[in-house]
Amino acid sequence: MDRAPKLNALGLSKADYAAAPSTLCKGCGHNSVAAQLIQVAYELNLRPHDIIKLSGIGCSSKSPAYFLGQSHGFNSLHGRMPSLGTGALQANHNVRAIGISGDGDTGSIGLGQFKHMMRRNVRMVYIVENNGVYGLTKGQFSATADYGQKLKYAGTNPFPAIDICTEALAAGAGFVARAFAGDAKQVREVVKAGLSFRGTAVIDIISPCVAFNDEPDSTKSYAYGREHQVTLQEIGFFPAEDEIVVADYGPGEFQVVELHDGSRMTLRKLEADYEANDATVAITRIRRAEEAGELLTGILYYDAERPSLAETSNLINRPLSSLADNELRPSAGKLDELLAGYA
Repeated sequence: MDRAPKLNALGLSKADYAAAPSTLCKGCGHNSVAAQLIQVAYELNLRPHDIIKLSGIGCSSKSPAYFLGQSHGFNSLHGRMPSLGTGALQANHNVRAIGISGDGDTGSIGLGQFKHMMRRNVRMVYIVENNGVYGLTKGQFSATADYGQKLKYAGTNPFPAIDICTEALAAGAGFVARAFAGDAKQVREVVKAGLSFRGTAVIDIISPCVAFNDEPDSTKSYAYGREHQVTLQEIGFFPAEDEIVVADYGPGEFQVVELHDGSRMTLRKLEADYEANDATVAITRIRRAEEAGELLTGILYYDAERPSLAETSNLINRPLSSLADNELRPSAGKLDELLAGYA
């Protein structure tokens, strides 16, 4: 006898958050990310129609077809997803946005748009599925490919890599994190934290390309990630409730905390000297990890005080897209008065 599916607080099963079957290569890290986004939406009781999925061009930008099939979505031009997202969220800042991009879509053709989205702090979880190659066009080096990396069909990369997290920090992003697609729990918890952020939450997910860039010496491979991953903090996210206070404890020690739903979470301090609220420290720590050959993961920077673009623009609570024409347009008298001021 088949068991009835387990439902969340909205009465939805995990299958209600699924979408079309993936057409990406079996084992692609992007498929793992899509699976975790399904799990996150289910666990957080998100209403699918309250979410808009946005993407550009590339293997990564096909991913929105594979999760949250009942949500709104728009696949934009190559590198132009930030502009589309900015417009959509100004029209309706009450929806939650999940942007899926890639190292080419963001690190090359869309880098300028990416930087300006950081400046404006548009409320979006901006995921970069980073594999260091252009998988959709058969494996050329991307802007995040390692210097000196060798690929069978592309030769040796002569250029230094762009680091997505460093670029985000330099542009003023308020939430910057990195995760490894092979660490499902970490991806889930970082995405949950990003969804709670008031502005742009950048999550650079190292997502190996099994077809063109999964050799053990590539920093974008599964083998390298498992061997060299260094986690800044153990991340556990739970929705806002009455504050849970824990006693002080030292680096290397752990403490078990009971959460509001009766479950328990283990806290462990991993790095005594790391502060996630200092962008300069974050950039320095990223560079130190690169020099040591480490894959640094976790929340690198967090600034809860930066206002979002909607707040900076003084938008009203009602979405602009729901206003009637007479509420959006000035009256004929007001327009005449405005024009008279230029006479």
